[in-house]
Amino acid sequence: MARIYPFRALRYDTSRVQMEDVVTQPYDKITPEMQQRYYEASPYNLIRVILGKREPDDTEAQDFLPAGEKAQNVYTRAAESLRQWRKEGILVEETQPALYGYSQTYTVPHSTEVRERRGFIALGHLYEYAEKVVYRHEQTFPKHKSDRLALFKATRAYCEQVYMLYSDPAFTAEKLIFGTKDSSVGPKGGSDGAGNDTRPADLAITDEYGVVHRVWRLTDPALINPILTAMADKKLIIADGHHRYETSVEYAKERSAQLRLPLGEPRNSEEKLGTGKLPVPPFPEAAMMMTFVNMDAPGITILPTHRAVFGLKDFKTAEFLGKAKEFFTVTPQASADLGPLTATEGPAFLVVTRDGNHLLRARPEAVQAALEGVPARQAQLDVVQLHSILLDRILGLSQERITQLGNVHFLRDAEEAVEEVRAGEADVAFLIKPITLEQLREVSLAGDVMPQKSTDFYPKLLSGLAIYALD
Repeated sequence: MARIYPFRALRYDTSRVQMEDVVTQPYDKITPEMQQRYYEASPYNLIRVILGKREPDDTEAQDFLPAGEKAQNVYTRAAESLRQWRKEGILVEETQPALYGYSQTYTVPHSTEVRERRGFIALGHLYEYAEKVVYRHEQTFPKHKSDRLALFKATRAYCEQVYMLYSDPAFTAEKLIFGTKDSSVGPKGGSDGAGNDTRPADLAITDEYGVVHRVWRLTDPALINPILTAMADKKLIIADGHHRYETSVEYAKERSAQLRLPLGEPRNSEEKLGTGKLPVPPFPEAAMMMTFVNMDAPGITILPTHRAVFGLKDFKTAEFLGKAKEFFTVTPQASADLGPLTATEGPAFLVVTRDGNHLLRARPEAVQAALEGVPARQAQLDVVQLHSILLDRILGLSQERITQLGNVHFLRDAEEAVEEVRAGEADVAFLIKPITLEQLREVSLAGDVMPQKSTDFYPKLLSGLAIYALD
């Protein structure tokens, strides 16, 4: 079962800081330029915790040092920042356990369409994938996991949320939190007489992409417990945060052994609050902070992640296309405009080199033969055909080699990928269409995984809205 817990979050004191100055995008979406901007925005910006600047005399993480030596690095500075901010009252722990309603209103990139994505922030119990409660959808990078583990151990806090999807056509949690699923204002707490809720958000922030983030604190056990009950039978799919989730599971298992407490069993004691009781994790590390979003609700957007490949030895466009013709029809294009790609049914790619642009459309029988042994639900995915045939089979870039050499840039912006080729920074760019939500659901619940960076959920969850402190 999916166990969900309310928690006493650490939150910024809005009388001490301007929230727009201290929150950030998720750590793996922060460029060096963004990192510098966050540093300059406020001495209390969360960047100093989730992605601090490295210094020349930094040591290894504490786990890798000889006995008796003390670490001095981004992780120790992150921990010190958190300690100091709590001491100064910049971060204050909530007085009551809570769930947090969370909505994001945004314009879909490269369009004028406005959408709202709704969910709620809570603690989610940590399960191994084999337990078939939490499912992944893509592969991960080992280096990122070791980095996050060092950070978690040093700070003893989860400052960022994992984005979890679940399915509930009845919209149970949304109705409990936000009222009618079509209302567009906020959670229960007032009504305009027409069935729409009128309680203003406890926090509203507009981020650098123009996304409006709203948060509502929910502390009533009579509201919280029905939500927890409604979530108990749900299967959870990781949308964003695979590295953090897998790292947290390992940390939970490590702490379970140290504390001699079972990870899989709920804690018997419950925290009594008013007229209700609220469940708690068996030990702090057994859960982490998550945002739960119903995939049956409107508002979810998945963007494509394009690939720019560099460092190829003796790459020649004609030779590459000649090999690709065995599996794809190749049609020259006058420009790198995405229109023809978007209009193409079935798996297709727009290949951009310094010699021109070409639309590749899958030849089903040839692709099927090349991907013999790959599950049909995966073989039909554009991103699987891209990695298995174009990158691996033709260019010799296996998943392992991509991970080791890092010679693929994963880019949201197609124009940026094209510009890398035009500027001579990349040999070839592959522009692709996004994975659909239904494809992700089918692959994940079947226990399969897609290549790294197969999806780009937009917008990202802001870091700094709430923090789960383990101590």
